[in-house]
Amino acid sequence: MKEFELKYGCNPNQKPSKIFMHDGSDLPIEILNGRPGYINFLDAFNSWQLVKELKEALGLPAAASFKHVSPTSAAVGLPLPEKLKKACFVDDIEGLDDSPLACAYARARGTDRMCSFGDWVALSDTCDVKTALLVKREVSDGIIAPDYEPEALEILKSKKKGNYNIVKIDPDYVPDPIEHKQVFGITFEQGRNNFEINRELLSNIVTENKELPDDAARDLIISLITLKYTQSNSVCYAYDGQAIGVGAGQQSRIHCTRLAGGKADTWFLRQHDKVLNLPFKPTLGRPDRDNVIDGYINKNEEDVTADGVWERYFTEKPEPLTDEEARAYLDSITGVSCGSDAFFPFDDNIERAHRSGVMYVAEPGGSIRDDVCIERCNKYGMVMAFTGMRLFHH
Repeated sequence: MKEFELKYGCNPNQKPSKIFMHDGSDLPIEILNGRPGYINFLDAFNSWQLVKELKEALGLPAAASFKHVSPTSAAVGLPLPEKLKKACFVDDIEGLDDSPLACAYARARGTDRMCSFGDWVALSDTCDVKTALLVKREVSDGIIAPDYEPEALEILKSKKKGNYNIVKIDPDYVPDPIEHKQVFGITFEQGRNNFEINRELLSNIVTENKELPDDAARDLIISLITLKYTQSNSVCYAYDGQAIGVGAGQQSRIHCTRLAGGKADTWFLRQHDKVLNLPFKPTLGRPDRDNVIDGYINKNEEDVTADGVWERYFTEKPEPLTDEEARAYLDSITGVSCGSDAFFPFDDNIERAHRSGVMYVAEPGGSIRDDVCIERCNKYGMVMAFTGMRLFHH
């Protein structure tokens, strides 16, 4: 297939629309089901690069959940603790731990379930049946993987009344080293960002505390590779083999750090006993549960525990999660990693990261206030590595 005609571009009025290889060669994909659109393919190709690099860097199966050209999360295939299984709505899956790929997807999809609603899924390895069963029951637009087990493919084809988008990509495809895109009729050219992110990148530790455990280095690598395919400015918190909070596309670095930190806090609080034991009505669907849990934790537009409201969601009135309880729970957490796609210009970023349990930081360095950020890290005994490499992505 040398080109594929799309229904329309980013918006319905943007026609004609297609994807093709500039040199006239065959596309490195097969469309096994559905008819992916313009934004679907942007998510597919960005997310595939992310999981492919995670697998190459860490040697573990990887999965990503993408929405609007940025990851909601990415993860590698580590078994999930029991509380996390319940928080991710996968505690009912027998034999989940037997499939590292399914564990990676469960983590990625379960991190920010509100943002993952209607996502694009990327898998580094052949999609197995266990992973397909997890994908089947979530609201999702499509999936990209290097291959699919026959039974897994049939399971996925049954989604969306047979219209689920399934893309197979050639894992050996290597893109041209020079990239082009057009903006306002003007062509931009640049070298592809082939910069490799690995443990060696974290060797320049600039803080007094220089102890970087292997699991923290793994999480920093996850955060940095995630940032490589996140719309900038961006900051990513990671923990236990997965990105737990992505702050993307903000003009101010501190807003990235706050956004990512807020999402990380919500991820942790989803595992609070009060949240895990909310008495939901059995008829309440999974997306509605996600909305209610987010409202319960973050006290959004609607007080879900108020009289006249809780009756819609619960079999009995739950006790609220107080600010004091939430803060005490979050204060007990440490060992979180945080990456930034550019330097921190002010130490307020370090302060905000510390409030979400961050102990390990990776950023390029190069700010005139590097010394201030290092000093704030030293105050809390944090470890910070300067990578010397910016990771902007647009």
